[in-house]
Amino acid sequence: MKKATVFALLTMVLGTMALNAQTDYRTAVGLGLDFGSGFTFVGPSAKFFLAEEHAAQAEVMFEDGITTITGLYQYHGAITGADGLKWFAGAGPSILFFKGGENEFAIRPTVGLDYKINGVPLAFSFDWRPVVGLGDLENEMGAFGLGFRYVVN
Repeated sequence: MKKATVFALLTMVLGTMALNAQTDYRTAVGLGLDFGSGFTFVGPSAKFFLAEEHAAQAEVMFEDGITTITGLYQYHGAITGADGLKWFAGAGPSILFFKGGENEFAIRPTVGLDYKINGVPLAFSFDWRPVVGLGDLENEMGAFGLGFRYVVN
């Protein structure tokens, strides 16, 4: 219940900050997948543009015995001649909650593509997002993300 409350508060705060953004879309919510060597996390994902080139992405992901909360800052750039397609790069923290009470922290650098279908309220993203473990958590360089989001505004 606490995780859902934190996610809801983060969503409201970042959504409010995104109201003045000027981009193809400002806010999109949907489903995120985080996968790599032997793991697949699934959960709610939200992306908020803070300005035309600056976005925040928040995710709560679930896998067997593990829950993660991730917040990413992303700098976006247009791709000339490809309407709705942008590249992005950024980073952010992840907190991993393991069944049994153990917690771990990681840094998640990210680089990828974001595509908003023109005239349709759908946005998709694909990114490389390695896990750089802090403490006992091992690094995972083969980690990727997919986002399927409905564009709210």
